[in-house]
Amino acid sequence: MCPWCETGKLSSITGTVYWELPDGTRAVEITETPSSYCENCHALFQDDQIVKEIEDQLFLIDTKQLEKQTTYEELLKMKRMLKRNYFDFS
Repeated sequence: MCPWCETGKLSSITGTVYWELPDGTRAVEITETPSSYCENCHALFQDDQIVKEIEDQLFLIDTKQLEKQTTYEELLKMKRMLKRNYFDFS
């Protein structure tokens, strides 16, 4: 069930998302991102795990090497400058 409209059926799809870089200098387009889509209200969203993976990766890589557009898989394969997000206390 959709968490937004609370009635729609969800489908697992890949979608395009736009993410602001941690330093706030620009946003990037991330294609082929695992997403959920509601057939009723047409909401497209990512689950918490996907959001965390994107945010952590953008924090850990050299974003100067990142093009305006990338795929989700390409983003996650980029070389990290740090081993983990040391500022994530969750």
